[in-house]
Amino acid sequence: MILNKNRLLTPGPTPLPEEVRLALAQDMIHHRKAAFHDILRECEEKLQVLFGTSQPVLPLSCSGSGAMTAAVYSLFTPGEKVLVVNAGKFGERWTKIAASRGLEVLELTVEWGLAVAPEDVEHALDENPDVRGVLVQLSETSTGVLHPVREIGAKMAGRDVLLVVDGVSGVSLCPCPMDEWGIDCLVTGSQKGLMLPPGLALLALSERAWKRCADVTPGCFYFNLPAERKKLEKFETNFTSPVNLLQGLKVSMDMLLADGLDAVFRKQWALTQLTRRAVQAMGLTPFARTNYTWGLTSILLPDGVDGGRIVADCAEKYGAYLAGGQDALKGRIVRLAHMGWLDWSDILAGLYALNRTIIDNGGFCGAHDFLEQGMASYRAALEGEIGVEPPLVHD
Repeated sequence: MILNKNRLLTPGPTPLPEEVRLALAQDMIHHRKAAFHDILRECEEKLQVLFGTSQPVLPLSCSGSGAMTAAVYSLFTPGEKVLVVNAGKFGERWTKIAASRGLEVLELTVEWGLAVAPEDVEHALDENPDVRGVLVQLSETSTGVLHPVREIGAKMAGRDVLLVVDGVSGVSLCPCPMDEWGIDCLVTGSQKGLMLPPGLALLALSERAWKRCADVTPGCFYFNLPAERKKLEKFETNFTSPVNLLQGLKVSMDMLLADGLDAVFRKQWALTQLTRRAVQAMGLTPFARTNYTWGLTSILLPDGVDGGRIVADCAEKYGAYLAGGQDALKGRIVRLAHMGWLDWSDILAGLYALNRTIIDNGGFCGAHDFLEQGMASYRAALEGEIGVEPPLVHD
């Protein structure tokens, strides 16, 4: 029997570095004692660098969806109107969370696979001056699209409207400096670019978002952001902390910032170029038709090839764990993630597995040198020959 090395190429959870796994296995400490205070103090300093903010970054014991819920329930009062950019599964989640809070939801619907146009956000706000917030993904994980958050922030400048951004599959993978871009709330989760297990979310608010928060009666006993901020001043959390995850976070943040964020983003951009070029060389089509996210590539499968079968065969035959499509995209696409503790060799293994399983399932996959073409783009991106700003429309 030939044993494959399992490679987790899903858009969360992602592989864990050995240093993080060792940190997770450390002896338990108490979340109200000095040793924990020291850990959270170090994490906080580094998280502010990661988020690009001078404001506190709150650790929450929940998933990324919990942080999205905390944002909506802390920043808006039932009956207020928000604009949701709905361009995928997680845009839909903003709508569902907002509706559960009793907000009036105005949806800006965008075809899956496309990014929202900043001008459309601007127009919607002009037509609806009573909108109190814009809710959008940085990276729409279900489609592999990167929304132009910086440009949206620029269009919203001068308005009394909060920009609330889901950065779960974007923060630590591509630039998103919240203060510079005018983001009022940015959230992320532990299980993607931060190289941790699931269960920890991080949330930061701008100064004006904190002022808004002070005027809103918390809609949830557990998600009380002013109470969390007060506890963070003592380097504690409001309720029992996920101690081992924060021990791991300290190590993963040290690793991410060791060579600076620019180096992290350069690597992520290079892995993105590798994947997309190899996919195109196979004769396949990336599903994202405009701005593409840096953490994963969504791939449209040939007619007659079942995505569920491809995902299963990649895992069973090659130890490569990819993700399938969601909702209407189920069976039509596969998603290959290149985020977290991965390098080019892991991506090449996943691409090879994808190529072989498509052929074995009767699909066409051309270009025998697709891996070489992918690596050429990877090297060019690392050397700066392919700029790190994603084009509005890919070729």
